[in-house]
Amino acid sequence: MSQDDPTTGRVPLTPRRAVSVFGISVVGFMTANLVPVMIVALTGELGFSDTEAGTLMTGSLLACAVACLLSSRLAAGKGRYLVARAGLGLAAAGFAAAAFIPSVPVVVAGVLIGGLGAGGAVSAGGAALGALRNPDRASGLSGFANRVIVSVVLFVIPALGAGMGSAFGLLAGLALAALFTTAWLPGSPASTTDGQRAAAAPGKGSRSTTFAGLVLLACFALWALSEDSLWAVAATMGADQAQLDETGMGLVLSLSTLGGLLASGLIGLAGRRLGRTAPLAVALVAGAALKMLSGTVTDPGLYMAVIIAWNTIYMLAFIYIVATAAALDASGRWSAPVLGVYLIGSSFAPFFGTFLSASAGYDVLGYVLAGMTLVLAVPLILISRLSVRMDREGAGNPPTNINKAVIV
Repeated sequence: MSQDDPTTGRVPLTPRRAVSVFGISVVGFMTANLVPVMIVALTGELGFSDTEAGTLMTGSLLACAVACLLSSRLAAGKGRYLVARAGLGLAAAGFAAAAFIPSVPVVVAGVLIGGLGAGGAVSAGGAALGALRNPDRASGLSGFANRVIVSVVLFVIPALGAGMGSAFGLLAGLALAALFTTAWLPGSPASTTDGQRAAAAPGKGSRSTTFAGLVLLACFALWALSEDSLWAVAATMGADQAQLDETGMGLVLSLSTLGGLLASGLIGLAGRRLGRTAPLAVALVAGAALKMLSGTVTDPGLYMAVIIAWNTIYMLAFIYIVATAAALDASGRWSAPVLGVYLIGSSFAPFFGTFLSASAGYDVLGYVLAGMTLVLAVPLILISRLSVRMDREGAGNPPTNINKAVIV
């Protein structure tokens, strides 16, 4: 097998590239997944109040998002390795300081610096994802790796004791380990297809692709807001509306993780065979319907089924949106910042979800989130169609008609 594809500039996925790209991406995004146990550690060992701990972790996530967006252009070019190494180095140093130096000022600084470093890792890993062949398969495998590693870490931390050393120290160790894999990252493609040259040159192709990329980022941030707003109130809504107890909610979390693993694994195995636009459209419409149902069902079993199904559908849509961003540009111009804008939207979700549900009720929350998803589905589907067409043109096999381009 050749090392790269002269028609697209993308490279095949090898074991080393998989370890590096997926590992760095997972480590960069790990802070968001570990927020609950980090808050427990901050309140338990250092005496932070819930509000203080939550504010600090929000600051860390926003630092991660801002660093990702600011470094995305550099990560999409020759500075990819610098961004990855600097980001992982800062993450390892910051989180290690927070884990092992029991001083409030040091912990605050360490958590914020670690968040900044994680943002660099997110943009470098995201940009490298665009350099891999078959964006659907690569994004699916990346999502699968994320779910598996996060599940293992969330199992290990309570076993070690949810303290500063385990919560922040383990993340620092993972960042340090990922630092040694940065040389395996695929670089920014040196060659492009005729179609991609046209898109990169001043003109209609360049403007349309840039516009599509910017709209995709904006839509992804708003979609993150709608998705994570429901997740923020899922437990309280289950208790208030469906009389779901803590045991039931724990089961929901476990089965939701399993659903996400199955969804990402399916996409990783299937690659392009499932298409991209049609599955994304189905996932977005089904997700909207499930959001609406979540705000109205009162039976505990039915509520659990709705939330589990919604989480599974969420992972499908997430992967296909990331794949669309990767397919728009092999350099990672759009896949580098895509997770950063997701974190921006996600950071406002707890406030939005709790405010709307408290002021208008869970049923209104469900209707609003469903409506947001359906409105966002229109541009996301159109941009997915464009990314599919670019894939085909990049492979030297342009679609013979628009209907074929939709279902590939």
